[in-house]
Amino acid sequence: MQALRALPSVDQVLLSAIGQELVERHGRALVVAAVRARLEAARATIREGAAGAELAADIPLLVAGDLARAARPKLRPVLNLTGTVLHTNLGRAILAEAAIEAAMAAMANPLALEFDLDGGGRGQRDDHLRGLLCELTGAEDATVVNNNAAAVLIALNTLGQGREAIVSRGELIEIGGAFRMPDIMTRADVRLHEVGTTNRTHPRDYEGAIGPETGLILKVHTSNYRIEGFTAEVPAPRLAQIARAAGVPLLNDLGSGSLVDLARFGLRREPTVAEAVAEGADLVTFSGDKLLGGPQAGFLVGRRDLIAAINRNPLKRAVRLDKIRIAALEATLRLYLDPDRLTERLPTLRHLARPQAEIAAQAARLAPRVDAALAPHGFRAGVCDCASQIGSGALPVDTIPSTGLRLTGAGGDAPDRLSARLRALPVPVIGHIHDGALILDLRCLDADEALTGALAAL
Repeated sequence: MQALRALPSVDQVLLSAIGQELVERHGRALVVAAVRARLEAARATIREGAAGAELAADIPLLVAGDLARAARPKLRPVLNLTGTVLHTNLGRAILAEAAIEAAMAAMANPLALEFDLDGGGRGQRDDHLRGLLCELTGAEDATVVNNNAAAVLIALNTLGQGREAIVSRGELIEIGGAFRMPDIMTRADVRLHEVGTTNRTHPRDYEGAIGPETGLILKVHTSNYRIEGFTAEVPAPRLAQIARAAGVPLLNDLGSGSLVDLARFGLRREPTVAEAVAEGADLVTFSGDKLLGGPQAGFLVGRRDLIAAINRNPLKRAVRLDKIRIAALEATLRLYLDPDRLTERLPTLRHLARPQAEIAAQAARLAPRVDAALAPHGFRAGVCDCASQIGSGALPVDTIPSTGLRLTGAGGDAPDRLSARLRALPVPVIGHIHDGALILDLRCLDADEALTGALAAL
């Protein structure tokens, strides 16, 4: 068939200018496979009646597009304009420049990770963080694992294996990904002993539950929900007294955990790690990649003997951190030694503390430029007020006044259509749909050009 004979051979495509450039960029094997796939698709199209000569001219360019799409990283940077500062599905905290530089140095060089430069013998990787954590929290000792779920798991297993952990029914949390505290207890080989009710737990409930099988008392900060109305809980200082009188340790899981008072930024007060330590908890666990603003990690701070026991647990090696995250965490923690400049240097706190007036001015600048970019595609942009939230389970019912761009178009499905197009951009733009429009909350947009540059690819 003449149309089929008009198609180029694999070698002809490879020897073309585009083909040679593709081989240089992607390697011969990938290019050959892509050319064969396109030729097979062209043959099928010709059998359905298409003209072979027209298809032949398109083959090299089609192959180039196929290879470019295949080479695009699966894990791609996006613009987080959802209004959720610590968006779990978008990677939570953006690292500070100091942390990025430290991580890059760790990737590019050998490090004294477990080597004592003073004595020349073997060192401990946690030593790079221990002093900073103790200084910032007031704890006797500290250790670190790969996330807060691991921190809770290893603490429960170390303190209560084969025994009971007493916890209020109102604190049996579930967080994202079906992480449930009772399930973690089961995996830690700890028996759950529930006390109180969903809305009210009293000191007598804990005191009455303590017995020979008690391994620990667990307090869980309910950061991702709030129970209001006819409620009662036992404050951490009182719970510490009960635990101390009974001779059992108190583990306080703060979840997100914060090293600074969020009230400085106009947010509701959350308990800080230093406060939890001062209130008498024997161990405190918290995250590194949420309010702290660092890479994913789980911290355990508290009594020296308990930290030593955790470090002896065989699980510790399974959940330890690598050199890259340790380097980034050390750089992040050092920023907290200079609290006056923290919001300048730490993106998480900078975004949370950003004044609405500054965001509104940015929206006013961007609205006409975004409108001009969208108008040829049937959409319009205007300024709107909106509300941001912290995310990752922190202060779930609290919002922060913000300003954004309200994107609209014809038809009831316009927000979904536009959202899909923005997600398909080389740098995807992620907003949220509300009240018949796609809203781009600008709280986390550091530079106007990031958005206008992304939209230019429309």
